[in-house]
Amino acid sequence: MTAPRVIGLDSVSARFWPKVTGGDFATCWEWSAARNERGYGRFSVGGRQGRMVEAHRVAYELMVGEIPTGLELDHTCRNPSCVNPWHLDPVPHRVNSQRSTAGRVNAARQRAVTHCPAGHPYDDENTAYRKDGRRRCKACGRDAARRRYEADPEQHREAARRYRARKKVAR
Repeated sequence: MTAPRVIGLDSVSARFWPKVTGGDFATCWEWSAARNERGYGRFSVGGRQGRMVEAHRVAYELMVGEIPTGLELDHTCRNPSCVNPWHLDPVPHRVNSQRSTAGRVNAARQRAVTHCPAGHPYDDENTAYRKDGRRRCKACGRDAARRRYEADPEQHREAARRYRARKKVAR
């Protein structure tokens, strides 16, 4: 007696790779099945009733391993339908955004802004930079600090005491 054959239960790998064209490590491996509106391949994990995931993520996990927590895959080839794992770089979202065309356009648009929303100029004397590289207006920062002080001077003094105590301990 032979074991009953279960129809429709094939492995992810067996269903995935026939939808890919290309093959050497240097060229893009094009996804030939369903794509979303931005051109990224879509693949159903779990068959017809499974959930849809991006095809490049499946390819990376099949060939390289799990995508590290907190990172996303950046297409170094800039081709959203490519599923070649050697064209995918796990990076934080910020890096992925900066590398993208939209990131470069956004950075150029931000550099073109010469004044803060309150109208103060972004110049050498009035501009400070956060750790993440974003600009901030020093005049607006002083105005906000003044408003906080006027709202509750004692709370401001207590915060200053705590700050000085932390600085003293850090030395």
